[in-house]
Amino acid sequence: MTKPADIIRPDVLSMTTYAVPDATGFVKLDAMENPYTLPEPLAARLGEVLAGVALNRYPLPRPAALGDKLKAVMGAPSGADVLLGNGSDELISMIAVACAKPGAKLLAPTPGFVMYQMSAKFAQLEFVGVPHRADLTLDVEAMLAAIAEHKPAIVYLPYPNNPTGTLYSDADIERVVAAATGSLVVIDEAYQPFAQKSWIGRVLDYDNVVVMRTVSKLGLAGIRLGYLVGARAWLDEFDKVRPPYNVNVLTQAAAEFILDHVDVLEAQAAELRAERAKLAQAVGALPGATVFPSAANFLLVRVPDADAAFRALLNAKVLVKNVGKMHPLLSNCLRLTVGAPGENAQMLAVLQQALN
Repeated sequence: MTKPADIIRPDVLSMTTYAVPDATGFVKLDAMENPYTLPEPLAARLGEVLAGVALNRYPLPRPAALGDKLKAVMGAPSGADVLLGNGSDELISMIAVACAKPGAKLLAPTPGFVMYQMSAKFAQLEFVGVPHRADLTLDVEAMLAAIAEHKPAIVYLPYPNNPTGTLYSDADIERVVAAATGSLVVIDEAYQPFAQKSWIGRVLDYDNVVVMRTVSKLGLAGIRLGYLVGARAWLDEFDKVRPPYNVNVLTQAAAEFILDHVDVLEAQAAELRAERAKLAQAVGALPGATVFPSAANFLLVRVPDADAAFRALLNAKVLVKNVGKMHPLLSNCLRLTVGAPGENAQMLAVLQQALN
């Protein structure tokens, strides 16, 4: 009898599935989602648009109208190209596959987004993690030394970083880009609506830089759309490993419609930035809590006992992310998504009780 263990790669057999907990009945503050829905009139108009989509036809692989609208709305420079993915996750996978020469390496700061390391493993690239400093800021000297030693094919620079919320300085990024002359530097701007800073306008100033974004954190996590902006020479190569018809017609139509009303999502992001400041101040005042600076829509918080605090929140039907076991630098840390005011108040009340 043939078994999976006879066929599947040993490293895959040793992995666990990417876990997504069932959030039914919970205040969901674990996945950095925008808690706000579209205004009802706008949602109704979107429904009319989607009702007219030809579901019997395959989607365009590189829809020019949507690409042009994304570049215009998001401030890409003239001459830049765009490539779409089924979320940023697929783009990360495509980059890894395209660059997976024998012996190639992928380098990123750690702790960081888990998909950088997972994509390397899937494509059988060597992953090189460069730890942040103890205060979770970028260790630039260590990054430069690692680039010189390992000569990676790919360098990821999250801007800002998940799960720390750290926004690296432009000077630090410039040093890394200048040092990585033999690498592709991917600047990941998944949380740009909350950082309000971007490298997208400078993406063509360097021959080894692309910028990656997603509409998920902006408020459209459910449609799964990521996009890569950069020189056509890079994007045409990544397009060769893109699965055919990877972005479905409903996603394309929804994104094109919403981009005409992006001011609604930007207003929601502004509300969340204001809530982030309030929540950071309130959590920072709790006994034993340390809040790290965040330019994203979440807070990284160190508490005396993250497991106990997480259980208290879970028992109260508040779902956050316990990241304490992800990396030594995250010991006793929780990641708290910034929600709507009522959700934040509920989380804060439970956390206050747990820490007292």
